[in-house]
Amino acid sequence: MPLINFGSIMNFAEELETRDEQFYTAALKNPAATSHKAVFEQILSDCKKNKINIQRARRENVTEMILENIADFTRAPFVLDVGDPAGMSSQELLETAKKLEERAERYYLEAAVKIKALSEVARILKLVAKKRTAHRTALAG
Repeated sequence: MPLINFGSIMNFAEELETRDEQFYTAALKNPAATSHKAVFEQILSDCKKNKINIQRARRENVTEMILENIADFTRAPFVLDVGDPAGMSSQELLETAKKLEERAERYYLEAAVKIKALSEVARILKLVAKKRTAHRTALAG
């Protein structure tokens, strides 16, 4: 499904944060996540904050939403089926989290380029990507 305008980019960003939030919430209920609990909790907190910032950016830039058309940008490369975290081992949880963070980082960086005409929104997307980079570093360490 193509992401053809500001609204679709922001809607997908919110959907991405919601899905990641659901993964980390479920992962934290898995006893295998004990060794990654602090990192997962921080990422979960950031997902909630990111979603709020994305919603705010969409509301504050609603007039620009109609004006900007986006070309050659689709959801498909950023859709990731992670399965059920409840049955994953500690290593599987960690590897899935790394994939989620890498995917989100790519999405936000590419979306920022596609929506660069809206500089404030592009800046917010880059900040979210920077947080995701920090998450990847924390997960690797």
